[in-house]
Amino acid sequence: MNINQNDEEFYRVRSSLLPYGRQWIDEQDCQAVEKVLNSEFLTTGPMVGKFEAAVAQYTGAKYAVAFSSGTAALHAACFAAGIEEGDEVITTPMTFAATANCILYQKACPVFADIDPDTYNISPASISSLITSKTKAIIPVHFTGQPANMKAIHKIAQEHNLVVIEDAAHALGAFYNGKAVGGLNDMTMFSFHPVKHITTGEGGMITTNNPQYRDSLLKFRTHGISRNPQDLVENHGPWYYEMEFLGFNYRMTDIQAALGESQLTKLSGFIQRRKKYVQMYNEAFKDLKELTIPFQDQLSDSSWHLYVIRLNLDQLKVGRKKIFESFLKANIGVNVHYIPVYYHPFYKKLGFQKGLCPAAEKLYEEIITLPLHPSMTKQDAEDVISVTKSILSHYSVHS
Repeated sequence: MNINQNDEEFYRVRSSLLPYGRQWIDEQDCQAVEKVLNSEFLTTGPMVGKFEAAVAQYTGAKYAVAFSSGTAALHAACFAAGIEEGDEVITTPMTFAATANCILYQKACPVFADIDPDTYNISPASISSLITSKTKAIIPVHFTGQPANMKAIHKIAQEHNLVVIEDAAHALGAFYNGKAVGGLNDMTMFSFHPVKHITTGEGGMITTNNPQYRDSLLKFRTHGISRNPQDLVENHGPWYYEMEFLGFNYRMTDIQAALGESQLTKLSGFIQRRKKYVQMYNEAFKDLKELTIPFQDQLSDSSWHLYVIRLNLDQLKVGRKKIFESFLKANIGVNVHYIPVYYHPFYKKLGFQKGLCPAAEKLYEEIITLPLHPSMTKQDAEDVISVTKSILSHYSVHS
């Protein structure tokens, strides 16, 4: 990577890129997958059920239903909740586009609530202000792994008879008010993409305590098909099945499930390593005038999917873009989470405009995601700290 002499004067360049997120795969994981490859089942089979049971036990939920991706899982949850054309669903713009896309898949309308300026999670006050007679559900996102204010969101949902679907793509292993995320609401979605806490390559899961939701989820992932004799309109024999509604092929494979079950046994260790590096970051950055470290809600025990710093731009001579580029030149693989969903051209065509969520829009202009994952070493974290301090010091108005 080409850098000029001036750049080299104020930060050390790593010899290789440190990504912001990365999976950790070990020999145990490889052996679990190889065992499935040598078995009778490759697609949905016994390993999917074992993985579902393990996730349900971990989260304290009665049921867990696996899917081919987190997006597929969230889409299924929207279907199971009865979200349909004409409904409105309130969510946050500070998320990956899939959260809102799944509402559109059901021909419903996403409504974007603003964020809490401290936690960056969806604001309960903003949710309350947006509820109409068309509101069907709320999809809070546990941004970076820190649970949203679920106590307030529960209260709102109960008052207005709304379904709550947690987007916990970032929050496997997080706790809210002493209880594991995943067993607290109508439905909760987890993602197993490689940058998440555990991975199945691609994959997702819905946890729920509601048997009706579970039944709908199971059918939805398999074309809307049921073999249960109690569901059949006709019954031609033991081979017979019926398609009850238009579902999808959203099934997880046994290959993915084997990897996921193996990964789940290491989740606690993964989170401990994440917290170790978060502690290093917080200690190193807490007194810097040029940035704000992440806020930690006392009711929440974050699982720390992401470490997001907020630049105090009034303390810097340059904007976020220059700071971001400087990190990349030093081989620190930073990112930005997220572009507000309604900034995307597709959403603009639907009529969404800037100015909708001022706090979220301001946050977007000021944030950078630093590397954080269990496969990092202590030296990697020290490199991030050193480069961050060097860049901010160089561009500080006080230098």
